[in-house]
Amino acid sequence: MPESSLPVRHRAAGRPTTALTDLAHTASGSVARAGRRTAVVLAGSGLLASVFAAPAGATPSAVTVDSVATVDSAATVDTSGLTAGARAALLTAPVVIVPTDVAWTLDVPALTVVADPEPEPEPEPVRATPTASTPVGADAPSSANGSSVMEIASRYLGVPYLWGGGTPSGFDCSGFTSYVWAQLGVTLPHSSASQRSSGTVVSRADAQPGDLIVTPGHVALYAGDGMLIDATPGSVIRFHKVYQSNPVFIRVG
Repeated sequence: MPESSLPVRHRAAGRPTTALTDLAHTASGSVARAGRRTAVVLAGSGLLASVFAAPAGATPSAVTVDSVATVDSAATVDTSGLTAGARAALLTAPVVIVPTDVAWTLDVPALTVVADPEPEPEPEPVRATPTASTPVGADAPSSANGSSVMEIASRYLGVPYLWGGGTPSGFDCSGFTSYVWAQLGVTLPHSSASQRSSGTVVSRADAQPGDLIVTPGHVALYAGDGMLIDATPGSVIRFHKVYQSNPVFIRVG
């Protein structure tokens, strides 16, 4: 038998196999499949796996790039079930449309601040001690002589009427009578209606100079002999006849 000139080749020795070899291959395949399912779930839900490694010997189905697992089969996952609730909420939500040129306004009432007027200085009571020879103003009846009230009232003849006035710069009716009596130390309210209750009612026949003459909305000082002195709108402090038809005479004090 002729001899061959070719070198003899021998099969390389294979990895030893035992009774556990088949069991190890089966377990490795199961772990690989479980790893692929986990990667798919993570990718579908938006979670990131910082580290993912398939068991040794498993068929690689995921590649790790910058510690983020990307799964080839993730693109085929149906995520509509995960976003169905959010989409339904958006579809049923009311649509609010606001024009770009809309102008917002607030109804704020206009407020005007008015400072309180400065209070009039309180008159200083001065007790007059006139004598019977003290003259009173012009056109005063003779009965006014000797009356301290008439003597003080005559000082302000010609002062103009001023609504709400209570000083020699200007008087209204009750401001004049209260100012005159204040010189004698008697305080009267600055109101014709209130001065009605500031003394005792006397008859016209018993009236004396200095008594108040009260009618609705007005008050004056009786000067005697059917005369009075007062402040009337549009005029000045002056003496004139009692013109009221049914006045009430009040004795102060």
